[in-house]
Amino acid sequence: MLFDLVLTNAAALTMDPALPRAAEVGVIGNRIVAVSADTGELRGKRTVDLGGATLTPGFHDAHNHMAWFGLGLSEVDLSSPGIGSREQLRAAIAARAARGEGWVIGTGYDHTKIGGHPTREELDGAAPGRRVLVKHTTGHMCVVSSAVLADLGLAERAREVPGGLVVTDDSGRPTGLLQETAQSLVNELILPYPVSQLVDAIDAAGRQYLGEGITSCVEAGIGGGWIGKSPIEIAVYQAARERGLLHVRVELMIATDALHPIAGHADDGVVTGLDLGVRTGFGDDWLRVGPVKIFSDGSLIGHTAAMCQDFSDTPGVRGYLQADAGELRRRIVDAHRSGWRVATHAIGDAAIDLVLDSYAEALRDYPRADPRHRIEHFAIARPDQVLRAADLGVIAVPQGRFAHEIGDAMLAAVGPERIGWTYRQKSLLDAGMVLPGSSDRPVVLGAPLLGMQAMVTQLTSSGQPFSPGEAVSAEQALHAFTMGSAYTSHEEHKKGSITPGKLADLVVLSADPTAVAPEDIGAIQVLKTFVDGQCAYDG
Repeated sequence: MLFDLVLTNAAALTMDPALPRAAEVGVIGNRIVAVSADTGELRGKRTVDLGGATLTPGFHDAHNHMAWFGLGLSEVDLSSPGIGSREQLRAAIAARAARGEGWVIGTGYDHTKIGGHPTREELDGAAPGRRVLVKHTTGHMCVVSSAVLADLGLAERAREVPGGLVVTDDSGRPTGLLQETAQSLVNELILPYPVSQLVDAIDAAGRQYLGEGITSCVEAGIGGGWIGKSPIEIAVYQAARERGLLHVRVELMIATDALHPIAGHADDGVVTGLDLGVRTGFGDDWLRVGPVKIFSDGSLIGHTAAMCQDFSDTPGVRGYLQADAGELRRRIVDAHRSGWRVATHAIGDAAIDLVLDSYAEALRDYPRADPRHRIEHFAIARPDQVLRAADLGVIAVPQGRFAHEIGDAMLAAVGPERIGWTYRQKSLLDAGMVLPGSSDRPVVLGAPLLGMQAMVTQLTSSGQPFSPGEAVSAEQALHAFTMGSAYTSHEEHKKGSITPGKLADLVVLSADPTAVAPEDIGAIQVLKTFVDGQCAYDG
């Protein structure tokens, strides 16, 4: 047989237990057709000699924010360690304000690393009279200037926002800090973004992803709520694809706010969804509709996650749900009943209890084979919750890189008694669950190799042990970013391993991540990335 492409002289880590190591891969069209343990077995119209380099399946990020990240590439970078103080943040905002008129938008600040949240007065001083928006690295908070507060009617007095908070000082005057759903107030001023701008963002993000070995990702929330960028976001991704600017395969989570009641036949059981009955699974190998995204609570370092006990560093504070518990339960059950996979954001253990109860109710009242519902983050999970999630067939989607970049702040928030429950990995595997790999980019750096390193080392950026008992092996971390994430997307039959019949999405690495010292995994270089059997990145 003559193949379109043969990758030879490879040290392939296939993720296929039938042939864990291989030396050659043969591709016809966009599919892997043959895998050989020996060099010189396959003949191709085009042969690429990898010179003994490591070959793995393409990486799949199971939870990221592609448009958000791409937009941030053109905004003021306020992330640490580049920004280490509020003074430096003000200077960065002032420098951007001096370049022109209009909004000044910064992204990625971390209040735990710069001495607290900036205030409206600080933003006013940096950009007098201007509309300024600075976004927290978690995406669950932002700070705005007085000009923005005036536009919102919040200059001197706050108002209640269900599922969110307009933070005030002791006198009741808004400080500029908006938490959770209160951010939607600002969105009313700046959204929707035009399709052209969002396409450019997706293009920029995808190019970077290819250089990091990412060939597939899940966009974790579009079309509504405080997370969406446009009510026509599916059309944005379609436009990017039509223009050749969708560089990686994308599965789209639809924000629950975008769903609406469906007046179908009573026998169909479809009570909520998108028009024409579009739901999870619609699309193809490049672009398809994934789960519905539901937010149950907030963030850990922002202290807005719904907890059963107080945060260790803020006695009396337990966070809150983003909607009434009964309403959240109804959304989850209705989405399941209507044929959707459900991905619910739940950080605190109180929120996780609610979500597990809701999944159990949905599965009991409306049985369905292998729905693979998800809990995004599953951050503070008690031992009983891990076992219950496993029993329900729920997939937890933690972010290993969090341990490194925001681990010190999480240690302070939950204290030594609960840190072992935080962003579990090994416990999930021990319970028989599948562990996916994900970043939540741009909350933290999104390169999968950096994520794998953090999953193995479990060290914070200051060098403190995070949760050593949850460390996994390098092999398990690599499996998470390949087969684990493919399974999470119900696509293990078409991606995730170097196996005949699967998509020819492959990554060539400068070293074997399972063979180097754990602290060196993140420094491995991506040499080439193949998507559909075509070299999409050549480093």
